[in-house]
Amino acid sequence: MALDVTRLELGPIGTNCYLVRAPGSAEAVVVDPGADAAEIRLELARRGAACAAILVTHGHWDHLGGIADLAEGTGAPVHMAEDERALLEHVNDYVPPGMRLRPYTPDVLLAGDETLQLAGLTFETVRVPGHSPAHLAFATEGALFSGDVLFAGSVGRADLPGADWELLLSSIATLAERFPPETVVYPGHGPATTIGDELETNPFLAELRASRR
Repeated sequence: MALDVTRLELGPIGTNCYLVRAPGSAEAVVVDPGADAAEIRLELARRGAACAAILVTHGHWDHLGGIADLAEGTGAPVHMAEDERALLEHVNDYVPPGMRLRPYTPDVLLAGDETLQLAGLTFETVRVPGHSPAHLAFATEGALFSGDVLFAGSVGRADLPGADWELLLSSIATLAERFPPETVVYPGHGPATTIGDELETNPFLAELRASRR
């Protein structure tokens, strides 16, 4: 199946939000609605799709800002790692000075290795800590929504509270072992890439490349 993926760059640091659906489906899954719930709902309406579910890769503020408004406006359940739920429920304890976001309690708590049936698609959840302690990636139909673990030409920051460089590399190695190289990676910031391209050229993965030879 050719997946229908729409990318919106939202919020003050251009965080990627994805609208994901089977081609022509009347339902879509929204990944990381970081801000501007009204813009997300407008784009869904343009595409004739209702929001069936909200998936959250991790609990950093720039991925959370639109969740409460989108969930309340659509009735879509919010899926998030149980171990990071406090970052959404008490989001204003973690935002930059002068910023206020709406907290929300997630509806479905995840640990990783779940299989979710949403909007006619099957999503696998993969726990990939390193950028944050309970970071999740979501895989469906040859696509991987990687949050802030793996980017085109870069990787997630490991200098934040709860981050760990060795864990991050281990998580990326897990993705490389679990998914084929042609898997399309839709990251939390920047353009899409593939697992294979990043394994070959990403300057931050030299250590991982050496270990795989």
